[in-house]
Amino acid sequence: MATTTTLAPGTTGYERSWVLDWLTTVDHKKIGVLYIVNAFAFFFFAGLLALVVRTELAVPGLQFVDQSTFNQAFTMHGTLMIFLFIVPVFSGFANYVVPLMLGAPDMAFPRINALSFWMLPLGGLLIVSGYLVGGAAAGGWTGYAPLTGVQFSPGDGTDLWIMGLAVVGTASILGSVNFLTTIFKMRAPGMTLYRMPIFVWTVMVTQALILLATPVITAALIALFIDRNYGGSFFDPSVGGDPILWQHLFWFFGHPEVYIVILPALGVVSEILPVFSRKPLFGYRAFVWATIAIGLLSFSVWAHHMFTTGVVFLPFFTFMTALIAIPTGVKMFNWLATLWRGSLVFTTAMLFALGVISMFLIGGISGVMLAAAPVDFHLQDTYFVVAHLHYVFFGGAAMGVFASAYYWFPKMTGRRLNETLGKIHFGMLLVGFNAAFFVQHSLGIQGMPRRIADYAADAGWTEMNLISTAGAFLIAFSMVPFVVNVVTTLLNGEKVGDDPWEGNTLEWATTSPPPTYNFDRLPPIRSERPVFDLRHKHEPNLHPEANP
Repeated sequence: MATTTTLAPGTTGYERSWVLDWLTTVDHKKIGVLYIVNAFAFFFFAGLLALVVRTELAVPGLQFVDQSTFNQAFTMHGTLMIFLFIVPVFSGFANYVVPLMLGAPDMAFPRINALSFWMLPLGGLLIVSGYLVGGAAAGGWTGYAPLTGVQFSPGDGTDLWIMGLAVVGTASILGSVNFLTTIFKMRAPGMTLYRMPIFVWTVMVTQALILLATPVITAALIALFIDRNYGGSFFDPSVGGDPILWQHLFWFFGHPEVYIVILPALGVVSEILPVFSRKPLFGYRAFVWATIAIGLLSFSVWAHHMFTTGVVFLPFFTFMTALIAIPTGVKMFNWLATLWRGSLVFTTAMLFALGVISMFLIGGISGVMLAAAPVDFHLQDTYFVVAHLHYVFFGGAAMGVFASAYYWFPKMTGRRLNETLGKIHFGMLLVGFNAAFFVQHSLGIQGMPRRIADYAADAGWTEMNLISTAGAFLIAFSMVPFVVNVVTTLLNGEKVGDDPWEGNTLEWATTSPPPTYNFDRLPPIRSERPVFDLRHKHEPNLHPEANP
């Protein structure tokens, strides 16, 4: 009887529970989902804190919370929304779709990818754990010195806030190295830089901004920690420090952070509009260069946040800030040209994409107003700035998050979110958002300062604050149809095929959800729309703009 010494591979592997599978996964798609779920958990908590702030401000007087609790609420709201929701949630979508869009089997460094994610909930828990030790940080999400010094913030909450943000920042740096390596080294044959989807371009520029800007704020946080705990003198003027130095360091990170937040949302819009207009994106290369220009200019405008400090050269930073409107305008006009005479399909994803454009336009116009130093001197630290910030961050970026969710949910689950519930969600959110924040422009022009818990009854601000608070609650209620939609669709939603929207980019060329290594085979890549080319391969004249 013949024998063999050849070892045969096992046909059954070690079976793990689904919990352990998700906790130990290095699959970029599962990590992307973990990013998104984690980000939405912090989003809902930060939203509750926003309701605390708006409820207190609905009428004059301190009715619901004291001054300290109010300060903690708006500080943690801003911190969580920016560092634990809006930036990580786009990292989640990018984790899921960027390798698919590039035709890659995974991220370049899967284990570092998992490490980057798991540092986020750790950092977030450190930040919010201040509530368990006598009070969370209360110096504002900008952490201005000397408000975050020991004299004004003596508890442990601020130290936990510093440590948590340092962990989150380190995670972002690791993630940016991974994304940039993936984009430059993992593209499929034929996927040249000029054939990458616009969303990948925006992720690439965003990750470059993170890599350059985040170490600056991380270093500033370490210096602040030394000031608070080891007698340092970086920012404390009583021992020779300079509080304005914190503003320079913070805003050198903080203004690129605006584009770290908004660029992926603009990338999503640039993917959705062509699909639901049944037209190619107008001016693909102009979009690419406008994205790069915004990234470069974002490092030259930080001091427009510091006009009233008297230590910056006003004409230079006014000019540079206004200059950034040019590439942004290029994107706006190209989106309109993409829509022009298109066969428009108003899905929920399309509505949210149009919402991004309209709300970001309002935020952009108010940003140009603030870029003018004489106007900024009048409006500095008023509710006009709060309105501007929310039109960019929530009206632009957060609506981009929901556009992404409705657009890519079928790819992630194989099921399409209910369109009726989606449109109810969009309508309530749009109305609530504008009720909450548009009136804040007027409040700011009339002089209502930001970061206050109370105001005089005869100031003339009560009616507008009531409207703003009602709008905030409508935003909160708009999340009900969204959550119901997600849950019911996961349980019993409409099953759709691999490409329900007739998409253009490579993620639509594989199954929904994709297999472990994404593709069994790839279509030829001869333009930035390889799936469109595959669908119309017998009609070459339909794609005359294909890049050689």
